[in-house]
Amino acid sequence: MNQTFEGIVLNGEIRLRGDVGLPENTRVYVVVADAADSAIAHIRTPRLAHPEQASEFKMEVLDEAQDAGV
Repeated sequence: MNQTFEGIVLNGEIRLRGDVGLPENTRVYVVVADAADSAIAHIRTPRLAHPEQASEFKMEVLDEAQDAGV
């Protein structure tokens, strides 16, 4: 069952309005209703999950003729 509660942020904590008591470890989702829409680009640098495998990704450079038929 889904329920909707209104709340505000005070001192960095989300406070629900009214007399709402939720049990510990209750899964909740927060939707920010009046946040300004702004397109923010995030450029992430790929990282290896297992850095010890980095040697498997060595780049091999092949020299091709200038007139490779392109």
